[in-house]
Amino acid sequence: MLDHRLQILLDEERYQRISSLAKARGVSVAAVVRDAIDRGLPSVPARRTAAMRRVREAVPMDVGPPEDLRAELDELRGRHA
Repeated sequence: MLDHRLQILLDEERYQRISSLAKARGVSVAAVVRDAIDRGLPSVPARRTAAMRRVREAVPMDVGPPEDLRAELDELRGRHA
């Protein structure tokens, strides 16, 4: 449900870009603006989903045994064990 009204001022060039895209898509200018907001400022769940996808798609790497990893992390944190 849409329950907040927003008023903005645009220069002619920006308005023409939005208006042309809206016409090409067959949607309102407001729908194009909402889509741009969603793309530019994704919700927290969308950011988490994107982060999980990047982790899953990352190239596998050998990190060694857990105790070596813990020692390395402690050293990086300045906690020389």
